[in-house]
Amino acid sequence: MLLNYIKIAWKVLLRHPFYTFITLFGISLTLTVLMVLTSFLDHLFGSHYPEVNRDRSLYIQIMIRSDSSRNSRQTSPMSFRFLTEHVRPLKTPERATIFSFFNASNAYVGTRKIKLNTSYTDAEFWRVNQFTFLEGKPYNEQTISSGERVAVITEDFKEQYFPNAEESAVGKDIDVENTRYRVIGVVTGSPITRLFTHADVYFPYTAPKSNYQRESMNGQYNAIVLAKHKSDLPAIQAEFQERIRRLPVPGVDGDFKYANINVKSETYVNNFLSIILDGGPGLKAALIGVISFILFMLIGLPAINLVNVNISRILERASEIGIRKAFGAPVRTLLWQFIIENIFITFIGGAIALVLSFGIIQLINQSGWIAHADLTINLSVFLISVLVCLLFGFLSGVLPALRMSKLNIADALKA
Repeated sequence: MLLNYIKIAWKVLLRHPFYTFITLFGISLTLTVLMVLTSFLDHLFGSHYPEVNRDRSLYIQIMIRSDSSRNSRQTSPMSFRFLTEHVRPLKTPERATIFSFFNASNAYVGTRKIKLNTSYTDAEFWRVNQFTFLEGKPYNEQTISSGERVAVITEDFKEQYFPNAEESAVGKDIDVENTRYRVIGVVTGSPITRLFTHADVYFPYTAPKSNYQRESMNGQYNAIVLAKHKSDLPAIQAEFQERIRRLPVPGVDGDFKYANINVKSETYVNNFLSIILDGGPGLKAALIGVISFILFMLIGLPAINLVNVNISRILERASEIGIRKAFGAPVRTLLWQFIIENIFITFIGGAIALVLSFGIIQLINQSGWIAHADLTINLSVFLISVLVCLLFGFLSGVLPALRMSKLNIADALKA
């Protein structure tokens, strides 16, 4: 029966090329936008290079301190000292790294200035994150303890800085903020959308201007805690929170008097959302509103337009419906026939959208709009796209099908 419905749908498509074009154009355009959007969201939140261990990682980014009345609040990253005292001693994790978010800096080649982003990290940074080293190797604990002025650079920065990019950069010097460093490694860059690992140049935390010796609790550093297994994440969170609860309160840090301290260790997605939702109920409502509006524009309006097109297409088959109902076809059978036909047509549009999405994604990756972009249509994106096709086909087909399946036999035969 299912095969017969698909054959009928195919013949209907061939019978009316204009309706077919309008229908497939609307479906493929809508699904292309959704597939590209899904790929971008996967790029943002999925476990990809070099943060391939996101599924078993916890991110410690923000420390929130407030006074006893909670009217005055201070929100900031933490100092290297604070994270060293409260993250490094954790016993449950496999590893933990402390590093700074990237900061804008300048490199100089003669009189030419190159704008770049720099980050200060510990040696564990290269073990928690899986960078691809094209040349050389990362700095280690011995390099850091000896205070060597070394750096790991990206391939893109190498091409900008050195006149002959074919030669190895390992062992050569670079000048960043009027300080000379020796290159010991070259890596494939991390996209700027991956804020925890993106930079053009990576320095040991002992490098000048790192502020790693800052005595205050707040600073410019964050931490990633890597679990041995994903199931260990709750235990790590509990162990970390136990250490935070032991912090003496109230207290004074600099000129700020605090009575409460809150430092979260969250998965990547929860960490991202908590930063937004901590902005208050107004920001949360605005976020929900924006997401709802986008979903309505991407799925709701195209589905409504296709409902009208499908009604016009199905109206021409009124006599067929009348004859089938006269011979005893139940409403449920007619309903499912039109829904399956519409889903079949939607999947044709989805196949077209898949090709278009692949082309657009390749264009984005090669355009340089997002540095080191690596958008893909992987299994997760594909399965979500299939689910969207089913949802879109059902939404745009169920109302016309329901209307036509309930059509009076006499009215249908007169059509």
